[in-house]
Amino acid sequence: MYIPPHFAVTDPAQLHRVIREHPLGALVTQGPDGFDADHLPFEFDPDTGERGTLLAHVARSNTLWQRCPSGSPVMVIFRGAQDYISPSWYPSKHEAHRQVPTWNYEVVHAHGILAVQDDERFVRRIVARLTRRHEAGEPTPWKMGDSAPEFIDGLLRNIVGIEIAVTSLEGKFKLSQNKDVRDRTGAADSLQARGSTGLAQRMRPDAA
Repeated sequence: MYIPPHFAVTDPAQLHRVIREHPLGALVTQGPDGFDADHLPFEFDPDTGERGTLLAHVARSNTLWQRCPSGSPVMVIFRGAQDYISPSWYPSKHEAHRQVPTWNYEVVHAHGILAVQDDERFVRRIVARLTRRHEAGEPTPWKMGDSAPEFIDGLLRNIVGIEIAVTSLEGKFKLSQNKDVRDRTGAADSLQARGSTGLAQRMRPDAA
């Protein structure tokens, strides 16, 4: 990934934030037939391994776990806030007309080593963790115990666990850092007015 210095992010806390807030990752693999990508919701455990561990599962009918055996190098792409930026949102554009359209975004590439976990206990644990996390905001959170055990057992037999030991994280936050403060603020204000609140907040010069 091309990362100009002013867009580079190395702070683990910021990289972890994007993974937590945008857990649907694109798992990029290379097998006998070339490159492929699977879009999976991941659970990130930053405290396991040197740089954290990504956990997910796939349908048993998905050949990913057979095409890419344990030990395969992989990459997972997590895309955070993103949106179009009009040059008209920069105050300086109306003075010198030297601004052009662009696209701002946050993205994290997680590189790692894949391990296939064809184990019912692992699969049950990751499904429970994903469920607890994403059901937490519901008035009555769904849990596996709501369904008959034989129904859940049957579903679990039809999925395979995926574990990725993260070896490196690359972050690129293109947030108009190469613009002056008034232009960056003007673009953030325009995004905010159009409802793109998350990206607008990240773009503000005083954003953490």
